[in-house]
Amino acid sequence: MVSMDTIVSLCKRRGFIFQSSEIYGGFASTWDYGPLGAELKRNVKNAWWRTVVQERDDIVGLDAAILMATPVWAASGHLEAFTDPLVDCKQCQQRFRADKVEERCPNCGGELTEARQFNMMFKTFVGPVEDDAAVAYLRPETAQGIFVNFSSVQATMRKKLPFGIAQIGKAFRNEITPGNFTFRTREFEQMEIEYFVKPGTDEEWHRRWIDERFEWYVRFGMRRENLRLREHEPDELAHYARSCYDVEYQFPMGWSELEGIANRTDYDLRKHTERSNKDLSYFDPETEERYFPYVIEPSGGVDRTVLAFLIDAYHEEKVRKQKRRVLRFHPALAPIKVAVLPLLRNRPELVQTARDLAARLRPHVMTMYDDTASIGRLYRRQDEIGTPFCVTVDVDSLEDGQATIRERDSMEQVRLPIAEIPDYLMEKLRW
Repeated sequence: MVSMDTIVSLCKRRGFIFQSSEIYGGFASTWDYGPLGAELKRNVKNAWWRTVVQERDDIVGLDAAILMATPVWAASGHLEAFTDPLVDCKQCQQRFRADKVEERCPNCGGELTEARQFNMMFKTFVGPVEDDAAVAYLRPETAQGIFVNFSSVQATMRKKLPFGIAQIGKAFRNEITPGNFTFRTREFEQMEIEYFVKPGTDEEWHRRWIDERFEWYVRFGMRRENLRLREHEPDELAHYARSCYDVEYQFPMGWSELEGIANRTDYDLRKHTERSNKDLSYFDPETEERYFPYVIEPSGGVDRTVLAFLIDAYHEEKVRKQKRRVLRFHPALAPIKVAVLPLLRNRPELVQTARDLAARLRPHVMTMYDDTASIGRLYRRQDEIGTPFCVTVDVDSLEDGQATIRERDSMEQVRLPIAEIPDYLMEKLRW
């Protein structure tokens, strides 16, 4: 297993992830996605959206606001129940989650205070006056934006049960002890589905979504042996959950959650109906019954999913007595799909041929042109950022109109007419 330090170093060196506010000494547990990281993150989200929305006819999308009315969080239980037990070290003043430490401070061995509950929602104020009437919260989950829009979405899209609403968006939790690079941060992004089903069918749908979400990670290249399912114990369940399973990944720090798939029952729609006096029940045209749907919620973190795909794709091997580092991303996730490399940068006609080919490819896939090093070094650079294909334009290309395509994982090469290369690569990169 690759170490987290190796991944952090790679991310900074190759432009995947940088420390936020680094020129000012950094800001704890916040991270900026660089050029390659932004592409990787976007590709992960696009793969998820394509799978759960585009490829299905029973799920539609939503993009709800980050700021919501405070009664939303009262109804959902977050104002009361969204807490972690907090302890302070009497000696070094550091703070920890009480359920993550023993009786003494893990930093200095000092005595800890009694645990107290700490609400993890970020509080802010809306408007010019900072008083109790202006209090608002940054959402700690995207789910509530879906629940309060349930009736509007169902009516406008004319959906019958079972159907789902999907959303990707930022969420904020004032974690007491964030860490492990981008795994646990205070600002993060979620990929969530709320799938509404008839009561009595919820357990069957829960099982189906558990299986489907587990296989999604395998579909996009994650090794099955690095994944497992874990059922929550009764004392772990959230206040709204009937049952929950986590898809866990074997990170360098151990098995940890990638995604939770919960049976939220009808808790949220009932609570919002009670609080708002707006009826969020569903009228079933087949049975002519009115009831509150049960909800199955697959909820994954974008940032920890990106981290898991980075870790899983990382390989080291010896090639001609030299270390080769390669990120074996699924083509759908690779930040750069094709790199076009001229063999000699001091031959203007060769450079122009390579640039022309890169320009033809860019409308179809993310393409990089690079002539800043020897061809061997350029290959290693593209291997390390996970580019599936490199196209080398050499001196012979000027005579025979062909170029060499090198595949990342096998390093096998094939020579084709330049005019045929775009179609060839599009077929190879299809998913």
